[in-house]
Amino acid sequence: VLKKREAYRQHFFQYSIAEIAALSDDEIALKLQDAGLIRHAGRLTAIRDNAIAWQKLKDDETDVVKWLWDFVAQQPISNDVPDYRLAPAQTASSVAMSKALKKKGFKFVGPTTCYAFMQAVGMVNDHENHCDFKTLTQVQHTNP
Repeated sequence: VLKKREAYRQHFFQYSIAEIAALSDDEIALKLQDAGLIRHAGRLTAIRDNAIAWQKLKDDETDVVKWLWDFVAQQPISNDVPDYRLAPAQTASSVAMSKALKKKGFKFVGPTTCYAFMQAVGMVNDHENHCDFKTLTQVQHTNP
Protein backbone atom coordinates (compact mmCIF):
# COMPACT_ATOMS: atom_id res chain seq x y z
CA VAL A 1 0.00 0.00 0.00
CA LEU A 2 2.79 2.45 0.85
CA LYS A 3 4.22 1.97 -2.65
CA LYS A 4 0.94 3.26 -4.04
CA ARG A 5 0.92 6.53 -2.05
CA GLU A 6 2.04 8.75 -4.93
CA ALA A 7 -0.64 7.35 -7.25
CA TYR A 8 -3.25 8.09 -4.58
CA ARG A 9 -1.97 11.66 -4.23
CA GLN A 10 -2.24 12.16 -7.97
CA HIS A 11 -5.64 10.54 -8.41
CA PHE A 12 -7.14 12.17 -5.34
CA PHE A 13 -6.04 15.77 -5.86
CA GLN A 14 -3.30 15.85 -3.22
CA TYR A 15 -6.07 14.81 -0.78
CA SER A 16 -8.30 17.84 -1.34
CA ILE A 17 -11.48 16.87 0.50
CA ALA A 18 -13.75 19.06 -1.65
CA GLU A 19 -12.39 17.68 -4.92
CA ILE A 20 -12.54 14.09 -3.71
CA ALA A 21 -16.13 14.54 -2.49
CA ALA A 22 -17.12 15.81 -5.95
CA LEU A 23 -15.92 12.69 -7.79
CA SER A 24 -18.58 10.98 -9.88
CA ASP A 25 -19.11 7.23 -10.09
CA ASP A 26 -17.78 7.36 -13.67
CA GLU A 27 -14.58 9.08 -12.51
CA ILE A 28 -14.09 6.44 -9.84
CA ALA A 29 -14.67 3.71 -12.44
CA LEU A 30 -11.84 5.17 -14.53
CA LYS A 31 -9.53 5.09 -11.52
CA LEU A 32 -10.18 1.35 -11.18
CA GLN A 33 -8.13 0.85 -14.35
CA ASP A 34 -4.90 2.20 -12.83
CA ALA A 35 -2.66 -0.51 -11.40
CA GLY A 36 -1.07 2.17 -9.23
CA LEU A 37 -4.18 2.07 -7.04
CA ILE A 38 -5.81 -0.76 -5.15
CA ARG A 39 -8.41 -1.69 -7.74
CA HIS A 40 -11.34 -2.37 -5.45
CA ALA A 41 -14.49 -0.44 -6.32
CA GLY A 42 -15.71 -0.41 -2.73
CA ARG A 43 -12.47 1.00 -1.39
CA LEU A 44 -12.19 3.72 -4.04
CA THR A 45 -15.84 4.67 -3.60
CA ALA A 46 -15.27 4.78 0.16
CA ILE A 47 -12.56 7.41 -0.34
CA ARG A 48 -15.15 9.68 -1.93
CA ASP A 49 -17.86 8.75 0.57
CA ASN A 50 -15.49 9.39 3.49
CA ALA A 51 -14.65 12.82 2.06
CA ILE A 52 -18.39 13.56 1.95
CA ALA A 53 -18.79 12.33 5.54
CA TRP A 54 -15.85 14.55 6.60
CA GLN A 55 -17.47 17.55 4.90
CA LYS A 56 -20.72 16.84 6.72
CA LEU A 57 -18.91 16.80 10.07
CA LYS A 58 -17.33 20.15 9.23
CA ASP A 59 -20.67 21.53 7.95
CA ASP A 60 -22.23 20.53 11.27
CA GLU A 61 -19.46 22.63 12.88
CA THR A 62 -17.95 19.60 14.55
CA ASP A 63 -14.43 20.18 15.84
CA VAL A 64 -13.24 16.96 14.24
CA VAL A 65 -9.84 16.92 15.96
CA LYS A 66 -11.44 17.33 19.39
CA TRP A 67 -14.10 14.76 18.54
CA LEU A 68 -11.47 12.19 17.54
CA TRP A 69 -9.28 12.90 20.58
CA ASP A 70 -12.32 12.41 22.81
CA PHE A 71 -11.87 8.67 22.18
CA VAL A 72 -8.69 8.87 24.30
CA ALA A 73 -10.00 11.49 26.74
CA GLN A 74 -7.87 14.18 25.06
CA GLN A 75 -4.64 12.52 26.29
CA PRO A 76 -2.23 10.19 24.49
CA ILE A 77 -2.26 6.66 25.87
CA SER A 78 1.15 5.09 26.51
CA ASN A 79 0.76 1.34 26.65
CA ASP A 80 3.04 -1.07 28.50
CA VAL A 81 4.71 -2.85 25.58
CA PRO A 82 7.65 -5.04 26.63
CA ASP A 83 7.71 -6.58 23.12
CA TYR A 84 6.08 -5.17 19.97
CA ARG A 85 4.44 -8.53 19.32
CA LEU A 86 2.37 -7.95 22.46
CA ALA A 87 0.92 -4.63 21.27
CA PRO A 88 -2.82 -4.85 20.63
CA ALA A 89 -4.31 -4.66 17.14
CA GLN A 90 -7.41 -2.94 18.51
CA THR A 91 -8.76 -1.65 21.80
CA ALA A 92 -12.07 -0.61 23.28
CA SER A 93 -11.25 2.96 22.20
CA SER A 94 -10.62 1.95 18.59
CA VAL A 95 -13.82 -0.12 18.57
CA ALA A 96 -15.75 2.90 19.85
CA MET A 97 -14.11 5.17 17.26
CA SER A 98 -14.93 2.71 14.48
CA LYS A 99 -18.59 2.51 15.51
CA ALA A 100 -18.88 6.29 15.76
CA LEU A 101 -17.23 6.87 12.37
CA LYS A 102 -19.49 4.29 10.72
CA LYS A 103 -22.52 5.94 12.31
CA LYS A 104 -21.36 9.22 10.71
CA GLY A 105 -21.18 7.56 7.28
CA PHE A 106 -17.52 6.57 7.05
CA LYS A 107 -16.61 3.27 5.40
CA PHE A 108 -13.68 0.84 5.72
CA VAL A 109 -12.93 2.14 9.20
CA GLY A 110 -12.85 -1.00 11.30
CA PRO A 111 -11.32 -1.14 14.79
CA THR A 112 -7.90 -2.26 13.54
CA THR A 113 -7.76 0.55 10.98
CA CYS A 114 -8.83 3.03 13.64
CA TYR A 115 -6.15 1.72 16.00
CA ALA A 116 -3.47 2.11 13.31
CA PHE A 117 -4.70 5.70 12.81
CA MET A 118 -4.56 6.30 16.55
CA GLN A 119 -0.96 5.07 16.61
CA ALA A 120 0.00 7.12 13.55
CA VAL A 121 -1.29 10.42 14.95
CA GLY A 122 0.06 9.88 18.45
CA MET A 123 -3.15 9.10 20.29
CA VAL A 124 -1.58 5.80 21.29
CA ASN A 125 2.08 5.11 21.99
CA ASP A 126 2.92 1.47 21.43
CA HIS A 127 6.70 1.83 21.24
CA GLU A 128 8.43 -0.91 23.17
CA ASN A 129 9.23 0.05 26.75
CA HIS A 130 12.99 0.05 26.10
CA CYS A 131 12.70 2.15 22.92
CA ASP A 132 14.11 5.69 23.05
CA PHE A 133 11.03 6.92 21.20
CA LYS A 134 8.76 5.72 24.00
CA THR A 135 9.34 8.98 25.89
CA LEU A 136 10.10 11.20 22.88
CA THR A 137 6.77 10.65 21.17
CA GLN A 138 4.48 12.26 23.72
CA VAL A 139 2.55 14.67 21.51
CA GLN A 140 0.41 17.67 22.02
CA HIS A 141 -2.48 17.83 19.63
CA THR A 142 -3.71 21.00 18.04
CA ASN A 143 -6.51 21.72 15.67
CA PRO A 144 -5.06 22.70 12.29
